[in-house]
Amino acid sequence: MEELYKKELIAIRRQLHKRPEEGWTEFETTYFITKFLRELGLPVAVGIANVNEKEVLGRDETLVKDAIERALKAGVPQPFIDECGGYTGAVTVIDTGRPGPTTAFRCDIDCVLVRETDDPEHLPNKLGFRSERPGFMHACGHDAHTAVGLTLAHWINDHKDKFCGKIKIIFQPAEEGVRGARAMTAAGIVDDVDYFVGGHIGGVLKLGEIAIMDGGFLASSKFDVSIKGRAAHAGNCPELGNNALMAACAASMMIQGISRHGEGATRICVGTLHAGEGRNVIPATAKLQMEVRGETHEINEFLKNSVQNIFEGIDKAYGVQSTITLAGESTSLTPCPEFFETLEGAMQKVPGTKVMDRVHCPSGSEDCALFLKRVIDNGGKAAFVLYGCNHGGHHRSNFDIQDEKSLPIGFDIYRETALIVNGAAAL
Repeated sequence: MEELYKKELIAIRRQLHKRPEEGWTEFETTYFITKFLRELGLPVAVGIANVNEKEVLGRDETLVKDAIERALKAGVPQPFIDECGGYTGAVTVIDTGRPGPTTAFRCDIDCVLVRETDDPEHLPNKLGFRSERPGFMHACGHDAHTAVGLTLAHWINDHKDKFCGKIKIIFQPAEEGVRGARAMTAAGIVDDVDYFVGGHIGGVLKLGEIAIMDGGFLASSKFDVSIKGRAAHAGNCPELGNNALMAACAASMMIQGISRHGEGATRICVGTLHAGEGRNVIPATAKLQMEVRGETHEINEFLKNSVQNIFEGIDKAYGVQSTITLAGESTSLTPCPEFFETLEGAMQKVPGTKVMDRVHCPSGSEDCALFLKRVIDNGGKAAFVLYGCNHGGHHRSNFDIQDEKSLPIGFDIYRETALIVNGAAAL
């Protein structure tokens, strides 16, 4: 990788690392992306132009308003905020003007709600690019993904004579909680795509190891549940109350008892429960955040239906009213074996790396699965790659990626793939 682009790649990652933003609030990040691309002379569609509003999940209007105010104070121009239409994310298309396929690369842009460690040996602390927003951190590598996408756009634009067709780079908001891809796929963002590549830094791979995932994402559904009971004095007239807290606790225990599935892995988690007004008041309200995950779409649907049945029973048993809101959803990875050899051919050209066996380990979930499925269902080819780093676990306060070594690897994988499938020699 040329030194000019490497320096740019690292600088972008470190700048983004300082200003992390959670899903659907990434206005500063979207402006940074858009400004960079437009200065290259590239067209950029932002925010509302890339989403189907009817399919948006897990978006909090209050958080969005707060984020817009923060972005304006940070110097984001009001006309840009207006252009976004209340939404984040960006898509650019590099059109070579020559006939050829359309290839898309997807990069997620949001952070996680983690407070970055104060350990002086943590690289962002040592070099002065730690998060400036306490409680928010790029602890999953999305700052890295965005930096790779921007530098890739720069390199391809500078070397457009080497390519045919179109290169589309998607900067997706709200990956955490699997919320953003659904709205973008529903808007048709990848319906013209012939080849699609998504990727992630870290995962199960160490620095210098690269691989294709041929399966393993768990289908997942995220729920926000509100329970409405009836308040009463706990001493004078408890019989007049309907205890939302006890209903929530009972539901939580029953959810943990949902039968696992004989045809694949399952995961269930009630992550938060907030309820009650005081020690002597029958709680009138309760709120839960929870999720289910299954190795296949069908298994995940089994879990979803079980959750629905439990809350219907809880409502009758406790005299409460439960409202279940779908806050995020994605599917399992759709394999595309006919694209794997092409992609591994590109990976073999990346210096200083080892191409590992294909990864298939049902554990986490990934919003990108919806993009892959949409492209493959439409007759295109799609795959998801991993490029490793040495980390102690994603979503942890000390997460780091050895950016000077790991990010050029991700960049080279994408560049070599683009040269194979969109190389001018294909004309």
